[in-house]
Amino acid sequence: MTDNQSAGELIELRGVRRRYAMDGQVVEALAGIDLRIGAGEFIAITGASGSGKSSLLNILGCLDRPTEGCYLIEGRDVAGMDDEAASDIRNRRIGFVFQSFHLLPRLTVLENVLLPLRFHRDPPTDAGAHARELLRKVGLQERMEHRPSELSGGQMQRAAIARALVLRPAILLADEPTGNLDSRSAADVLGLIDDVHASGQTVVMVTHDNDIAARAPRRIRLRDGKVEHDIRQHAH
Repeated sequence: MTDNQSAGELIELRGVRRRYAMDGQVVEALAGIDLRIGAGEFIAITGASGSGKSSLLNILGCLDRPTEGCYLIEGRDVAGMDDEAASDIRNRRIGFVFQSFHLLPRLTVLENVLLPLRFHRDPPTDAGAHARELLRKVGLQERMEHRPSELSGGQMQRAAIARALVLRPAILLADEPTGNLDSRSAADVLGLIDDVHASGQTVVMVTHDNDIAARAPRRIRLRDGKVEHDIRQHAH
């Protein structure tokens, strides 16, 4: 942990910029982001299409690097790491939930949840039991041996959340997690994310839906690659 980092701080971005070359033009997706996220926070990131939400999430998830600036997780500067070290941080400390589930069709639900262990150098010995407990918590204890094609969209997303949590990550990143779901399934999944946060997990969720964003105690709105506002509110 760095000297100027507070004890409860999990993430810090300092002057983060991300530029892409597109059709011979330079596009600045992130135009100088300064952001601190404490352990155990629940944050919703909103903004119009093209505001920088996905670029920010990709950097937070160590899927991409800033063009300029620092990104620190637990005081370690990810931007300065080599690919192997950044990948190790991503696998051990970050869980992902995407709009499109990303479950492998030939594997059972339980095998899908256990998939992150294949990329872990030193998987926990209780991983199998933990995976089964997570599936019980998300209401899929009767579906562990089923294939994804035998599940509803809401059940697939709940399985994806269990997979994201199987390595007990420090951060859960959710990118439009209800985008492909009907309203009832979306409510179930959002309730589950609320439960994850209530258990002490740090959650960062990207959404275009203001009603969904209103569930988070802190909302960050991006505009043109910058933080337009960062407000704390009472969660619904």
